[in-house]
Amino acid sequence: MARQLYELVGSDDRRFSPYCWRARMALAHKRLEAATVPVKFTDKEKIAFSGGKTVPVLVDGPNTVRDSWAIATYLEDTYPTTNSLFGGPEGRALARFVNHWTDLALQPALFQAIVGDIYDVVDADDKEYFRETREARLGRSIEEVRAARPEKVAALKGVLTPLRMLLAEFPFVSGAKPAYGDYIAFGAFQWARSVSPHPVLKGEDAILAWRERMLDLYGGLARSVPAFDDAA
Repeated sequence: MARQLYELVGSDDRRFSPYCWRARMALAHKRLEAATVPVKFTDKEKIAFSGGKTVPVLVDGPNTVRDSWAIATYLEDTYPTTNSLFGGPEGRALARFVNHWTDLALQPALFQAIVGDIYDVVDADDKEYFRETREARLGRSIEEVRAARPEKVAALKGVLTPLRMLLAEFPFVSGAKPAYGDYIAFGAFQWARSVSPHPVLKGEDAILAWRERMLDLYGGLARSVPAFDDAA
């Protein structure tokens, strides 16, 4: 059976899930090919075989793995002779920290800034589901949160300070070359780039320079999808 990666898709074939981008970049890093299978928010039955309701889901022969972190550790442990995603147990622990920081700080702050743009690009079949679930999470309408975008972008600046300081010293989150910690953080910015025509970062910025380096990786893999090029 060919390797398959089930990933979220919106209108115009936009592949915008930050978690799916973590898996995509991890596969490219490990030099492993996988056919991508598009899944809409409301396509829960398509991934029911995985035992979950969310993507990414990786099918690798007889093995089914869901959750981006589980996929990364599976690839690292199953294919130890290809490029390491972590560079050893210490690197794995540090990548786990980046994973937690991105999930608990970066992506929630970014979500507040781009939620209205996400709504604009989700598939028409998913709009009702997206509005209902996200407004329940936010406690406000998408339109109300969209109107507060300037203050949400300002709040994001503070969240990004440690990442910006790190990238002022090193070309990648992981140091001299990219590894899984980079793919975790990059997934968030690729999410924004995929859905929003409004940049959350402007001018000379170490994060933007790093993002450009990430976009160039693996033959421009992340540049090859529909996106707003002027978004961060």
